Amino acid sequence: MNKIRLIIWREFSTRVRKPSFLIMTVLGPLLIAGAIFGMAWIGSQENTAHQVLVVDTEGVIGTRLEGSDRVSFFLSGEQVTDSAFKAGPYTIRVVLLKDVLNDPHADLYYKTVPSEFVMNRVRSELDKAIELARLDKEKIDPEAFEKIRKPLDIDSFDIEKVGQQSYAQERAVIGFFFGYFMFIFIFMYGVQVMRGVMEEKQNRVVEVLISSVKPFQLMMGKIIGIALVGFTQFLLWIIITGTITIVGLGVLGASQYDPATLAQNGVTTEMRDQLMQQGMPAASSGLDEDKITAIITQVNIPLVLGAFLFYFICGYLLYSSLLAAIGSAVDSETDTQQFMFPVTIPMIIAIVVAQIAVMNPTSPAVLWCSFIPLTSPIVMMVRVAMGSAPVWQLLLSMALLVITFIFTTWLAGRIYRTGILMYGKKVSWRELGKWLFYKG
Repeated sequence: MNKIRLIIWREFSTRVRKPSFLIMTVLGPLLIAGAIFGMAWIGSQENTAHQVLVVDTEGVIGTRLEGSDRVSFFLSGEQVTDSAFKAGPYTIRVVLLKDVLNDPHADLYYKTVPSEFVMNRVRSELDKAIELARLDKEKIDPEAFEKIRKPLDIDSFDIEKVGQQSYAQERAVIGFFFGYFMFIFIFMYGVQVMRGVMEEKQNRVVEVLISSVKPFQLMMGKIIGIALVGFTQFLLWIIITGTITIVGLGVLGASQYDPATLAQNGVTTEMRDQLMQQGMPAASSGLDEDKITAIITQVNIPLVLGAFLFYFICGYLLYSSLLAAIGSAVDSETDTQQFMFPVTIPMIIAIVVAQIAVMNPTSPAVLWCSFIPLTSPIVMMVRVAMGSAPVWQLLLSMALLVITFIFTTWLAGRIYRTGILMYGKKVSWRELGKWLFYKG
């Protein structure tokens, strides 16, 4: 055990001292948040200001189309030829076909491909205009029609918890978030284990290490040491992200009670003082805080965190042992492709099935993948967060994962002890099979 501890400390200390670790630990949360919000903002922008010409020869929609900053509507009661459209200033032409009130159909022509945002705007405005035209034709009051067509709002309840509205699907999204994070961590740090083994093999450092420790001890020390690096970085990310969030919310809360901001929203000083005494924000945040609170209270937080920690550790150890075996069997990263594919496919399948679990938690694929050890760390997290996994199924999934981890670690150790000292030879699956039965 002393030798394994020394290897763990060596792996941990050498990696946390690297400038790349310190930079990514500090900038990681900022870069991730910035990338998410930046991509969302850029994706929502529309570079082209579209001018939409609506050809309505039957004159059914009148002037009911409402434009926006990026979409302007123009009506024409006569047909517009293709050549006239090409020569004109319009970027989109929508031709309402004959008898559009009974058979709502239109053809759309464009000069530059419109984004989905523009298409939705055009479609929604035309739908609304045609609906109003139908109401006028049938002499129906639009306000009365809105009351009649108001959709049914269904609140779901678990029969075992009558009186408490169920948010099972929302809880499933929380479980999917945990599972997706687990996928990223396992893949990122598992590959680091593989690359670390390959580097030591290429530099012949392993020949010196093997003289004083067993290959299995070296493999386990490297796996656990890199795992501790990941856990340390993860905890630091939580602290940094939490600090940024608390500071950001404090600044946001202070800005909500800024006199100039409140005056722009029509809030007087007396109203501000009353709101502050009541502890209520002066401006709506756009979030349903009661719903968020209800979702969080319905999540069995100790069970979810306990399951996450278990599957997090066991899933990492399972995959990193396999990746360590791959790293010991090859001489270069290009040679890993044939062995990486069977290892990464189960993780990809787990992510796909976890998405299915959010929509259909009783699917047979979700049930079986929550038991199969290579996919259970991700899929079972969704079921645990939803509360749809019976205790016996959760315990069975955990037991199967532990048994499989022990088996794969033994398997990886057999490959590791031979492959770590093998140089200059292209390894095949058949060769790996032979290494499993080598004695000594």
